[in-house]
Amino acid sequence: MSGDRDDWLAAAADQFGTPSFVYFPDDIAKRIEKLRSAFGGQLDLSFAVKSNPNPALLHWMVGKIDLLDVSSIGEFHLAMESGWDPALVSFTGPAKREFEIREAVHGGLGLLVLESLREARVASEVACASGQVQPVLLRVAPDRVPRGFGDQMAGRPSPFGVDLPDAAAALELIASMPGLRLAGLHIYSGTQCLKPDAIVENYRGFLSIFEDLCEGAALTPDSLVMGAGLGVAYHDGDVPLPLDAVADAILPDIARFREAPRFTKAKIKLELGRYLVAEAGYFLTQVVSIKESRGVRIAICDGGMNNHLPASGHFGMVIRRNYSMHRVGGGEVVEPVDISGPLCTSIDRLGSGVRLPVLTEGDVIAVHNSGAYGLTASPIHFISHAPPAELMLLGGVLHDVSRFLAPVSTLESMSLAAADAA
Repeated sequence: MSGDRDDWLAAAADQFGTPSFVYFPDDIAKRIEKLRSAFGGQLDLSFAVKSNPNPALLHWMVGKIDLLDVSSIGEFHLAMESGWDPALVSFTGPAKREFEIREAVHGGLGLLVLESLREARVASEVACASGQVQPVLLRVAPDRVPRGFGDQMAGRPSPFGVDLPDAAAALELIASMPGLRLAGLHIYSGTQCLKPDAIVENYRGFLSIFEDLCEGAALTPDSLVMGAGLGVAYHDGDVPLPLDAVADAILPDIARFREAPRFTKAKIKLELGRYLVAEAGYFLTQVVSIKESRGVRIAICDGGMNNHLPASGHFGMVIRRNYSMHRVGGGEVVEPVDISGPLCTSIDRLGSGVRLPVLTEGDVIAVHNSGAYGLTASPIHFISHAPPAELMLLGGVLHDVSRFLAPVSTLESMSLAAADAA
């Protein structure tokens, strides 16, 4: 942890209190540039809003990322209020209600990602009723995903998409619906993978499915969405994903794929969430009390799983492992300590046996990799503690961008700060 970064975290805790999340968008900008450089501009980048729907963050992304993917009409509204062109937004999700589809279609949604034939029928009726033709993608649930993905969505019963064996028939039906224009395909089969060989194998499987289905349906697609699955090194000892190894292996396959006339002009889109924003965020929680219990030292903090469920190990983690974290301000003498939150439940624990400098009351702990699936995935209403602040460093100034809707004045001030910094 650099001194400069730690100084900002200390300033955030002093000025805005804890618990709080702090986002460093310059880190996201570097990650975007790394992705574009590695893939040579061959892939468009789509941000999965569910990973962090903070409106100020979405506003900052306008013009920096190619597309947004939303998973509810609420996220669609956030995207619009944050300055996004609806034509640059796609809408996934397995339980879209009629009113959500209607609002999205009437709102100028770029791509509706169909997860079932029921959604296709509803969307066609909605579009026809208003004299529109809605561009759609069919989400396909593949038969398998390589080993190494933290969450797997293939080869098993799933609410997501149409099973691969049924996809050809579904494409034929969708193509016949008068209110829809079949624009391409969407596949997302697994997340949080740190193994480059597995990611490359997964992408090759996507390309093969795209080829087979488009050939069978005589479809010349506009858009082909690949779920990224790129992982983040959340835990001490994790080896960061070597992105260049992934890109170097898959780019020749993409070049061969594009040799087919039907795919020459298709936009291949990489849908990412945590890989873009996780490492740009920190969760700050302050030690309220220190106690010894049965030989274990426990730091009881003002923020816990109510603010950061994933760090507690209750967000899809099979084997609980501590997130990387440090004591703001550093320190040399290290000891093991359990980190607990403020809730009246035994599962409110952010770390077990974490090796940190000796903690005392008032110390602030920074949990790393908290820019994705932190606040957005947490039960913030449990026991009615006040929600944590959300802060963003932009133009050398810490901005309070606390959700759920950053005021227009906040977004405007951030835009001015960004212009001054440039």
